[in-house]
Amino acid sequence: MGQTRFANGRQLDLICLGRLGVDLYAQQVGARLEDVSSFAKYLGGSSANIAFGTARLGLKSAMLSRVGDDHMGRFLLESLAREGCDVSGIKVDPERLTALVLLGLKDRETFPLVFYRENCADMALRAEDISEAFIASSKALLITGTHFSTDGVYKASVQALDYAERHNVRRVLDIDYRPVLWGLAGKADGETRFVADQTVSQHVQKILPRFDLIVGTEEEFLIAGGSEDLLTALRTVREVTSATLVVKLGPQGCTVIHGSIPTRLQDGEIYPGVRVEVLNVLGAGDAFMSGFLSGWLNDASDERCCQLANACGGLVVSRHACAPAMPTPAELEYLFSSPVPITRPDQDPILQRLHRVTVPRKAWKQLFVFAFDHRWQFVDLAQKAGQDPARLTAIKQLFIQAVERVEQKLHAQGVEADVGLLADQRFGQDALNAATGRGWWIARPVEIQNSRPLGFEHGRSLGSNLIAWPQEQIIKCLVQFHPDDEPLLRLEQEAQLKAVYEASLVSGHELLLEVIPPKDHPSTYPDVLYRSIKRLYNLGIYPAWWKIEAQSAEEWKNLDELIQERDAYCRGVVLLGLNASIESLADGFRQASQSTTCRGFAVGRTIFQEPSRAWMAGDIDDETLIQQVQATFEQLINAWRSARA
Repeated sequence: MGQTRFANGRQLDLICLGRLGVDLYAQQVGARLEDVSSFAKYLGGSSANIAFGTARLGLKSAMLSRVGDDHMGRFLLESLAREGCDVSGIKVDPERLTALVLLGLKDRETFPLVFYRENCADMALRAEDISEAFIASSKALLITGTHFSTDGVYKASVQALDYAERHNVRRVLDIDYRPVLWGLAGKADGETRFVADQTVSQHVQKILPRFDLIVGTEEEFLIAGGSEDLLTALRTVREVTSATLVVKLGPQGCTVIHGSIPTRLQDGEIYPGVRVEVLNVLGAGDAFMSGFLSGWLNDASDERCCQLANACGGLVVSRHACAPAMPTPAELEYLFSSPVPITRPDQDPILQRLHRVTVPRKAWKQLFVFAFDHRWQFVDLAQKAGQDPARLTAIKQLFIQAVERVEQKLHAQGVEADVGLLADQRFGQDALNAATGRGWWIARPVEIQNSRPLGFEHGRSLGSNLIAWPQEQIIKCLVQFHPDDEPLLRLEQEAQLKAVYEASLVSGHELLLEVIPPKDHPSTYPDVLYRSIKRLYNLGIYPAWWKIEAQSAEEWKNLDELIQERDAYCRGVVLLGLNASIESLADGFRQASQSTTCRGFAVGRTIFQEPSRAWMAGDIDDETLIQQVQATFEQLINAWRSARA
């Protein structure tokens, strides 16, 4: 590509100016938009997708736009920030709502698309929103074509270009032509990609000279060049700009033109695309641009930039979403190193797994988890006290207050830790609702308690239950597993564990496997837990979390090595309690103190058993229950911290 002249010492690699809205993707593939019954919510908007995609690929990216002062605007800000994208340039608009797009997936070529962008926040970006210092802090500025389509965003974009030129910031145009956003198609016709219009062509040609890199599809260069012949259009573009031109050629790949336009595109280098089975071409261009810029801003060759661009585009067209479908460097490395072409990325288990575990995820500190997902134990307490089991809903809500107080105290003491809970759907739904959205670690069970072989509380159709779960909640599955079980029992349990793991892959929830070898098993080798976990890894089951009972220091060393070797992306192990005494648990914490995978504890009956019995019997009131639960929880936290001091 020749030496690119990026300024040194810049805080940012790239600022993306343009559309920032919410995409609502139809979940029923093949249905008319009229017949769609549910949608998945994603970050969307061409510029935002590129900011997101480049951040995921390791660039220091920033977004420059507006969102509404609403729930969707906050969702977009949080989504970008979580990906590592700078959101300081996004203004919250108190008068307008965040833009929405509804998208259907009728077939591989038909994508009904409706833009809800009447007086929306991102199209209200104004010249006064553009900070000269912010633009000057970046190596490059990207603007998408839509933000030249109305007077207000045109002035804002021109202001940004003025600052960029003044401060040696490289300027990139994604032509991103959407006729509906230029008023050239019916309001419900967001799908149409090309309508010839000389006014638009002349408007675009006025801004082309201001860019160093211009990227577009064949149709987008037709509108930019004001011709129905691609080579003629490219020559018109070349007459007004000396910019590097990148022409996207769909499945064929792309070409990069630095100087004069060749007689035939084939006379230049055509960089081949990645051949995959297409689910949905929406977002392919944004993924392409993300890949290209991740190379370009690192002074990579044309060939490398296009390899990255084509691979990103290929992966995204095989997936349901746009922004969340963007690949990570680990995925690209796997794709490039595969000895055979991967034509169905959506069905490659390693690629699927990398896409789950190498994206930015919440980084948990040491974990102090109160487990009260027990069901029959609480029913037993209620019955012994002559109480209606309906009261169990109330006691589990009181536990939330205890966890809240523990968290507040830890923060006041400056302790680096996260609190969490394990609660069930049957008696703890109100507690789960109260806990969700606070940033706590939350898991909930799916198993029928004491089932062996493993059974699920809501039947075999796990997925239909998971649809209603908030994404932050973790699937917890306890299994009484022994690698030396008689074959029919072992195979039944393994099939159930594979089912819950596969359900988690589809739903996107993390999975916590709690493995407890049965105490009455005739085979009592000391390495039974190690062999159990190894067996599950051999079956291709990779839970995000393990939950196990206390082990010796030597056993912890072996488990650490096994987990690190088999799953470097495992989130960690939490220790369970089994109603042990505080002294016994403290000893277990000491044995685990050198473990690199043990992240904390998830203890239940040791904390709740006695206070719950007394509360059910009417011996103590709500406040005393909360205080007693809090006190024991804090004793365990102190024991853990003491072991790790």
